[in-house]
Amino acid sequence: SVWLPVALTLILGGAIGNLIDRIAYGHVVDFISVHWGNSYFPAFNIADSAITLGAIMMALDVLREIKEERNKASSSSE
Repeated sequence: SVWLPVALTLILGGAIGNLIDRIAYGHVVDFISVHWGNSYFPAFNIADSAITLGAIMMALDVLREIKEERNKASSSSE
């Protein structure tokens, strides 16, 4: 499966990006701010997006593996 290595790379890369900001500036620089009317989503950066995408990909990979295992179990018991 390609998804798990890509997911782990995104998570690790995002974490390293945030760590570099912490070391260089003493805090993480969040520069993307999204709002709709008077409602604001918390500010984030590319590293945060990579971590989130990696976590979603990892969760989907786990769900896919569970589904495959259930299909194998049900086909072998027939």
